[in-house]
Amino acid sequence: MHGAGNDFVLVDATRKPFRPAAGVSRKLCDRHFGVGADQVLILERSRHADLRMRILNPDGSEAEMCGNGIRCAVLYARTRGLVKKDEMSFETRAGIIRPRLIGDGRARVDMGEPVLDAEKIPTRGRGRVIEAPFKFDGGRAIVTCVSMGNPHCVLFVDDLAEVPAGTWGPAIERHPFFPRRTNVEFVQVLGPDRVRATVWERGAGLTLACGTGACAVVVAGVLTGRLRRSATVTLPGGVLDIEWAPDNRVFMAGPAAFVFDGNFKVEDVKVGDVPN
Repeated sequence: MHGAGNDFVLVDATRKPFRPAAGVSRKLCDRHFGVGADQVLILERSRHADLRMRILNPDGSEAEMCGNGIRCAVLYARTRGLVKKDEMSFETRAGIIRPRLIGDGRARVDMGEPVLDAEKIPTRGRGRVIEAPFKFDGGRAIVTCVSMGNPHCVLFVDDLAEVPAGTWGPAIERHPFFPRRTNVEFVQVLGPDRVRATVWERGAGLTLACGTGACAVVVAGVLTGRLRRSATVTLPGGVLDIEWAPDNRVFMAGPAAFVFDGNFKVEDVKVGDVPN
């Protein structure tokens, strides 16, 4: 499945448990030796919500939340009869998330309240990190940090085409300032309600879209006086509509789509067969 080009291998583990060994997510996500994806989504039964969604990065780490992924998860759950309603709840490592199908393959998700306290994002800063000077290996920037259940570092730039995102992204992701690493968003403002963005995802690299990243972009844009509280974020894979509502909750709307179904025998490929 994919959401705005952010693609996933979705594993339905609601009937049979799936406990992947180390290296399995790397095999599944590899675009030459495996299926090919940005991340692996695992759907499980939950005692606290309609379903539980786990997110595995290609490097084997587990993410707290994925906005594009949860839109795919709600579409899968509804069309495959796992949940018989358009609005449902998902248990994630970022808490309970409530997406709702709104028709034509689109879903709207209550992404919760942004976290702005530096220590809770987490960063090694104090208070709020808004328009803060930041030095990293290979460059300097002004950054704003937000958590949408996972950490984000937002950089506003004059021209997105001039930014070496593939170099700056990993340097910022693994900077000691971020104890759990971070996602990185490079953003060019096109107007008070429009931006273009490129995202370096923690544990995954450059992706065509990032739902939590789009939310962080709009929150950062409002905090720095660049954006209104409702804005569209154009990513390489598509457009997401973001609203930071007056009650402090962030809502995201965007597409989700099936690509294909299949079977993949993980045991048939040794972890060592897939290059790092």
